[in-house]
Amino acid sequence: MITITPAAAKQIKESAQQNGLEGASLRLAAKRTPDGGIDYGMGFEEHEKDSDLTFKSSGVNLVIEPGSVELLKNAVLDYVEMEPGEHRFIFMNPNDPNYSPPDGLNAPPLKD
Repeated sequence: MITITPAAAKQIKESAQQNGLEGASLRLAAKRTPDGGIDYGMGFEEHEKDSDLTFKSSGVNLVIEPGSVELLKNAVLDYVEMEPGEHRFIFMNPNDPNYSPPDGLNAPPLKD
């Protein structure tokens, strides 16, 4: 499914703690854009739906709705420093034809 890097897991856990949401799952969502790319969403979820896929990566409980599963297959969620002092979450996703990894980051191979 999707892999959460240790850096992303650490930031997710810290954010949950800061917001009083320890034990909440992280919901990930993805949808196709008109140009074929993928838009991503994420947020904490305390109540999963029966239809949700739930699993764990790097100690983080994840929730994904069925419609997002194929779009997130083999993706990696990382937390990186884009520029000095500027950190953000990035999805490295071989399913996204518009994805291009930032310089110096190890990313999954892109599909042909």
